Amino acid sequence: TFAKFQFDCGNYSGAAEFLYHYRTLCTSNEKGFSALWGKFAADILMQDWETAIDDMARLKEIIDSKTIFTPLVQLQQRMWLMHWALFVFFNHENGRNSIIDLFFQERYMNAIQTNAHHLLRYLAAAVVINTRRRNMLKDLIKVIQQEAHAYSDPITEFLECLFVRYDFEGAQVKLRECEKVLQNDFFLASIWEEFVENARLFIFETYCRIHQCIDIKMLAEKLNMDNDNAELWIVKLIRSAKLQAKIDSKAGTVIMGTQHLGIYEQIIEKTRTLNIRSYELASNVMKHSTFHPSTGMPSLA
Repeated sequence: TFAKFQFDCGNYSGAAEFLYHYRTLCTSNEKGFSALWGKFAADILMQDWETAIDDMARLKEIIDSKTIFTPLVQLQQRMWLMHWALFVFFNHENGRNSIIDLFFQERYMNAIQTNAHHLLRYLAAAVVINTRRRNMLKDLIKVIQQEAHAYSDPITEFLECLFVRYDFEGAQVKLRECEKVLQNDFFLASIWEEFVENARLFIFETYCRIHQCIDIKMLAEKLNMDNDNAELWIVKLIRSAKLQAKIDSKAGTVIMGTQHLGIYEQIIEKTRTLNIRSYELASNVMKHSTFHPSTGMPSLA
């Protein structure tokens, strides 16, 4: 009660400290869990993102343990955790990876698809701006297509236009709509420029991969650039995307070669998510197993 009084008075550091000590001394799992939620809220309001992400991990561990929750309550708790965690994900330095890791876990994706479809906006934005996690695009597009009947916005529609229908004109229209959405979204307003830049790269990388011959003049008009600057821009894009291509300056075209992933890249692509899937498999095995005191080894119940 005193910690809540401190929280209501705006003394979030005091509230967080009292709740920490309360959890240390508390013998009730339910009250300790409620105190952890309170501490998580206080850390968010203090913008202490390092501590907040630790609190989030503890909350996730308790929610997933199934010790004090019915399945319905567990579903509600997961949805609350994902919503509150948005404050952390878009402020913590590693938040862009954390949101992808959490939302793509089977239990949390099921919660999104059950009653929190709007969270797909934030997952999609995180995948677009995170250049190191482009391997998750296929899984993201699959989910967006599955849930298109229940939810869509300019961000998800942009990805559908580009990677499902290969509608480049439609993708450019949706990208302009994305700018307005991003600028007016509390969590995404700070990343709208980065999103737009990465989205443009997606458009031109995809265009380059499915066209053998590209007219530089046409691209220059779309970019509002002169031919020389457009040619330099394309050279940088080809290098950054590691595309096999050559520029014919006389004809004013870019000639694309056949794109093949090497064996090394294929192995990396297929094993990127093994850690998440291994964790989920281990959790499911432990959930349905019992321990023999004599051997200390688990066996399926």
